[in-house]
Amino acid sequence: QVQKTLRERFCHHYATGKLFGTERQYRHLLELLKRTTVHGESNSALIIGPRGSGKTALLNHVLKELTEMKEVRENLLEVHLNGNEGELPVLHEKNNFLSGLLQTNDKVALKEITRQLHLENVVGDKVFGSFAENLAFLLEALRKGDRTSSCPVLFILDEFDLFVHHKNQTLLYNLFDISQSAQTPVTVIGLTCRQDILELLEKRVKSRFSHRQIYLMNSFDFKQYIRIFKEQLSLPNEFPDESFAQKWNNNVQHLSEDKTVKDILQNLFHYTKDLRSLHLLLMLAVSNVTVRHPLITASDLQEASKQIRMDSKANIVHGLSVLEICLIIAMKHLNDVYEGEPFNFQMVYNEFQKFIQRKAHCMYNFEKPVVMKAFEHLLQLELVKPIERPSVRVQREYLLMKLVLDNNQIMDALQAYPNCPTDVKQWAASSLSWL
Repeated sequence: QVQKTLRERFCHHYATGKLFGTERQYRHLLELLKRTTVHGESNSALIIGPRGSGKTALLNHVLKELTEMKEVRENLLEVHLNGNEGELPVLHEKNNFLSGLLQTNDKVALKEITRQLHLENVVGDKVFGSFAENLAFLLEALRKGDRTSSCPVLFILDEFDLFVHHKNQTLLYNLFDISQSAQTPVTVIGLTCRQDILELLEKRVKSRFSHRQIYLMNSFDFKQYIRIFKEQLSLPNEFPDESFAQKWNNNVQHLSEDKTVKDILQNLFHYTKDLRSLHLLLMLAVSNVTVRHPLITASDLQEASKQIRMDSKANIVHGLSVLEICLIIAMKHLNDVYEGEPFNFQMVYNEFQKFIQRKAHCMYNFEKPVVMKAFEHLLQLELVKPIERPSVRVQREYLLMKLVLDNNQIMDALQAYPNCPTDVKQWAASSLSWL
């Protein structure tokens, strides 16, 4: 029951959770959308902030408050478009609209807008000369009369920066253009992580944008972060077992004062203020709760912290053969000697041969095709990446590559590598390649 309650809280935080330190931005956005929904004003704005800063949460809170207002509930039409390519659409009914997904081009966007506004029967088999004509027709179909009685439309563009790459930025141009016209009340809200988003807009698009920008920067300090930790981990008053909830919450209070826990949270806080990372830490710790272990401890949080900070690439290295490890070390030395310049298989093979000749007694001298096979396996694991496309003119041995592991990752992985030969470790630790 504890895990279920807290899991629901963590999962739904960005839809219904509390807003931390964004009250001013909340009031700004609420007022903006009220002017559209209540007074029929058109507008546009961008919500800008790093991932996990609460952009979607902020917008969801504002929309929730708006839809609770009687004059808005049956009057606002919402169109949700997402710039992410290749994701599956997440469809869910809410207040007569469907939240959808845009993939790569304006034609798909227009189909999605038509579907979400339920205008498929109006469009029928009509043929339009341009995107602008089609969009204008859709919005005209929504009009009930004059501007004051027209149904306001809210366009929400998630991953806004990806729409910038559409041909001629046609979708953005037309949406911003309509938001400036005196026809149907339209507001366009974009959500993006890019701080330089305005520089990516074409001149004609930028001139039609209102230049309203709402910034979210996770500005809370460590004391507030501790308070968020307590609020998110505490059980609510409506929890079925009141006595257990009180024990749990008392334990959470003790944890928030524990030096070990504070150190864990301080490290995470300095690493990232993203609340998703905090939720992941808490979820991993809460997953250890059982009937025999009913309360989480500082050691649970310590173990969860280790799992979060675990390097996925270093974990891949742990499963490699000694030959593949040697090739990675050879690449490490090439990076050191040539200061990060790209290398090819032949250079790596030559470096490996130098090591074999110096330490022949500890390593078997593999045939070149076998070494090539090991190198190709590293390519498949994406520990090595080509910096140019394969060409029929260039032999495989001479394709330029780069290593995606840094020296610290390699050395940390070697320390945890089971039964790694001492000579191999010494070779990795040496500051110069074998001459």
